Amino acid sequence: MRRASALIATASLLLAALTGCSSSADAASSCVAPISDGAASKLVSVSDNFGAVPKVDIPTPLMTTSTQGRVIVPGSGDKLVTGQQAKIELNVYNGTTGSPIQVSKYDSTSANVLTLNDQTIKGITDGLACAQAGSRVAVVVSPDDAFGPQGGNPTLGISATDSLVFVIDVVKTYLLRANGADQTPVNGLPAVVLDANGTPGITIPGGTPPADLQLAVLKKGTGDTVKEGDKVTVHYTGVLWADKKVFDSSWTKGAPAQLLAVDGSKTQGGVVPGFATAIIGQTVGSQILTVIPPAKGYGDSAQGTIPAGSTLVFVIDILGIG
Repeated sequence: MRRASALIATASLLLAALTGCSSSADAASSCVAPISDGAASKLVSVSDNFGAVPKVDIPTPLMTTSTQGRVIVPGSGDKLVTGQQAKIELNVYNGTTGSPIQVSKYDSTSANVLTLNDQTIKGITDGLACAQAGSRVAVVVSPDDAFGPQGGNPTLGISATDSLVFVIDVVKTYLLRANGADQTPVNGLPAVVLDANGTPGITIPGGTPPADLQLAVLKKGTGDTVKEGDKVTVHYTGVLWADKKVFDSSWTKGAPAQLLAVDGSKTQGGVVPGFATAIIGQTVGSQILTVIPPAKGYGDSAQGTIPAGSTLVFVIDILGIG
């Protein structure tokens, strides 16, 4: 899930390296940035043409023992917090040499999604904390908050003592959790209780599972409507009706998932038919409960830990489109 555009020769090399190291609206409104402008970040000159390749001037060698950053172009809306995803244009420079490691193309394919969590290097998560959609930020990352503890990254031409300079455009942000209005529960369907972070707990009723697909809107969002073929960002938990155990959950993985809202039995890269049916036509900010019979799930085929002929139960938070 956490992939950004390539570094010079390889499309996934940089973000794979960046992410291999290591709340709610109320949380966003009280967000306090963990870093601030400092002597090193003040020396970096960055153009303010958001959405276009930045002009960056770095006096070299640029060294810092603490990660510093500033907002070049202010954005608007909720502030990014831990666990949230953002679509970004990512530009990276070696602070020692001033050489570009990556400069984004700023075309329809170059923006990618990154999650603010402990799987991403600290300098990035600190630099993006409290950022808003539409903002451009410049961050000078200390070696300790980048690749220094690993002895650098020779593949990327980064030594253990190199500081890094990031210039990041926050193209859009995704919801942290479903924020729609609570809806009346539907009798006979599994019960759902949320913990403080929004992670659902699902209680399966006794008896035989329904033969047909069941769908209930638990929270009704006011965002855009999911259309067939859309790339959708969701949090989800899946439970087997038979043994009442969780078989998959994006919440436990620490990051939302991006998927295509299409029937995977007909289109490569899609999801099981019942999952697609559950989210198509729903709005961003909504939380959906669906019970998927085998015919609209994996049918008579086993799938990993899911036995053949299983009825699936999903709770899905729709966090964003595109």
